[in-house]
Amino acid sequence: MLKNYFTTAFRNLWKNKAASFINIFGLTIGLTCCLLIGLYIRHELSYDDFQQKGDRIARVIMEYKFDGGNDLVKGNFTSVRVAPVFKRTFPEVTDAVRMTQGQVIVQYKDKLIDEKAFMFADPSFFNLFSFKLLKGTPADVLSAPHKVILTESTARRYFGDEDPIGKALKLESDTILYQVTGIMQDCPSNSQVKFDFLASFSSLGLGADYEKTYWDANYTTYLLLKDKSSIATLQAKITPFMKKEMAGQGATVDFLLEPFASIHLYSPYTGFEPNNSITYIHILEAVALMILVIACFTYVNLNTARSMERAKEVGVRKVIGAGNQQLFWQFIGESVLLCTIATILSIGAATVLLPSFNQLAEKQLNASALFSLPVLGASILLILTVSLLAGSYPALILSNFQPVKVLKGSFKNTGSGQWVRKSLIVFQFSISVVLIVSTFIIQNQLSFIQNKNLGYNRDRILVLPMDKKMLDNFDVIKQEFKSNSNVLSVSRCVGTPVSIVGGYNMRSAVMPENQQIAVTADPVDEDFIKTTGLHLVAGADLTLQDIKDAAVPDQNKKTYHFILNESAAKLLGWTPEKAIGQRMFMDASRPGYVRGVVKDFNFSSLHDPIKGLILFPEMRGRRLLVKLKSGNIPQTISFLQSKWKALVPYRPFEYNFMDQDFNKLYSSEMRLGKVLDIFAGIAIALACLGLLGLSSYSAKQRIKEIGVRKVLGASVSNIATLLSMDFVKLVLVAVVVSSPIAWWLMDRWLQGFAYKTNISWWIFALSGLVAVAIAIITVSYQAIKTAVMNPVKSLRTE
Repeated sequence: MLKNYFTTAFRNLWKNKAASFINIFGLTIGLTCCLLIGLYIRHELSYDDFQQKGDRIARVIMEYKFDGGNDLVKGNFTSVRVAPVFKRTFPEVTDAVRMTQGQVIVQYKDKLIDEKAFMFADPSFFNLFSFKLLKGTPADVLSAPHKVILTESTARRYFGDEDPIGKALKLESDTILYQVTGIMQDCPSNSQVKFDFLASFSSLGLGADYEKTYWDANYTTYLLLKDKSSIATLQAKITPFMKKEMAGQGATVDFLLEPFASIHLYSPYTGFEPNNSITYIHILEAVALMILVIACFTYVNLNTARSMERAKEVGVRKVIGAGNQQLFWQFIGESVLLCTIATILSIGAATVLLPSFNQLAEKQLNASALFSLPVLGASILLILTVSLLAGSYPALILSNFQPVKVLKGSFKNTGSGQWVRKSLIVFQFSISVVLIVSTFIIQNQLSFIQNKNLGYNRDRILVLPMDKKMLDNFDVIKQEFKSNSNVLSVSRCVGTPVSIVGGYNMRSAVMPENQQIAVTADPVDEDFIKTTGLHLVAGADLTLQDIKDAAVPDQNKKTYHFILNESAAKLLGWTPEKAIGQRMFMDASRPGYVRGVVKDFNFSSLHDPIKGLILFPEMRGRRLLVKLKSGNIPQTISFLQSKWKALVPYRPFEYNFMDQDFNKLYSSEMRLGKVLDIFAGIAIALACLGLLGLSSYSAKQRIKEIGVRKVLGASVSNIATLLSMDFVKLVLVAVVVSSPIAWWLMDRWLQGFAYKTNISWWIFALSGLVAVAIAIITVSYQAIKTAVMNPVKSLRTE
């Protein structure tokens, strides 16, 4: 029996090559999209699954507010004091590790590489995390200063086939050599802790004073708890403990615990690599499901359209004894066969497309995952599910044909099931319109981000890394760079205007000493405002003398001049004009006066509102900013490179533009925009296949009516319009149904931005016009083809 079903199925697929191709093509595209998105989602949901103690690890989040201040500041930073104190005080904590990551120049023989994934950690690192050491013992590899572990790929990069153990590496400005004490496996791609080098935390040389304060919070702390249920118990103890610790210190400091496993998808605080968002995972799940549903509905509509062609076959089979159940399973068998072919093709297509998808998703998904048991098992389940869901309705329709009506030819005139087919079209285009609207709004928001006046100029600003050696020689570097007429200005800073994160506090001279206001601040030089295009609304810029006044050795003679943004001035109760010349304090060690006020600018992501900011003169810097003229940029960069090699021979010349750093802030949104662009197009194409099936079915049902109309004088355009309008009405219904849904979804997404575009009515109008235009183009071919038929032939056939 089964052999007969599949033999018949193969014959029908081969006999109706065009319809079979469209069915297989539609399902293959839908399943390919599901496989690719499924691989991505599986990878994101599997983050840190390899960590054997992951459910017992918690990350510490610092939360503080100064007495009298309104802003509560939170972040994934702590001082080095937290780990030892918590381990000593709370029985729930069995171990702890302090970590920090930075960009370091590493030198070995003639190799000089700017390493961007260099991490420092306590010896307890391997007590918490399940990274596999290939050489070295966990207890010893980080037990003393200037010890370093390399990952496998890093070891090959520096030492080739040599044994690295015992070899020495030199770090940029450090005269002490770091000894290689261990080799470990490369960090998995689904790990939120990634590095190429892991050095001992004691190498940082932090003195005992650092462990006496909860400030100087520049490090990440992870705790290992006794069991996963300890997090709630420990959290309840931390708050009262910290109240005692901070009593009388003019500030409230508390620490919150984040479950390690939830950080990657649920935390608003990024880690050692950028977080994803569970919201975007749900969006991709919905997109994959919608595309699969559209593909299934396309299959249903095309098979329904072909039902007339197989009506006589069903009638004959019933006359010679076939039952409804036998016919039903015969057609389900055809569906299983077609879905199996589509699934095999989709696995092949996904394998071919995976490199491009990796580039789009900025991941390193492996094609071998497509052939793993979970994916193959899911594929078999998908075949059965799609076969039953997509094949059941056509199978029921075909198996329930009445042989007497079919063989008499009266079946063709029935309108049975039209509402189901039309409902499927409405549903398909509703999904398509939601995706079109979402695509327009996301692209509108990305355009808003790119074109918003942020309050600074990020165009043609080269960003180069700085270190202490460069800082000592900064005046010479600046002078040499500015000797080129294409260099407009040169400046130094710790944080560029794209991202300033330094946490400080401030108060005015009339405020009590114990009343502080949390503020962000950035050490800059006298050319920072000119280089970045900030707008002074009151007062004057910093001067070279301001830098010198802040650098005098005698702490009692130091004087600072500050540049506030409008928000900081407002927090201190001043208008920009009134602020000029006012005495104020930034922390206890920086007394001074307000030199100027700049217009508020977005110094962090547009997800966040603008807060108070101070620019202050201090001889520090991690970034060198070079503003270029618009012409001859390659030649100017070549000039800077030659100067760099002469002035900074120990660092590779590596740079990026400030607008690239800006774009990185919105990498998740940009990826989502690209994904929706692609999958919205795919959804529309699949919906059009379904529309093509229904228009073909409708045309065949109305051949006699069209023949009569032509005999009575109807033109081709009249008939084409008549056939098309029915489907245009369905698409218009889809637009009306889907628009409120699309508005609600996008409004919720935009709520994640402090600064956002408006959802305009024209987006829905344009999306509706696009959907209608696509529908008209799709239906017109079949409508015109039917309209130009010879009425004599159609009436004779009828």
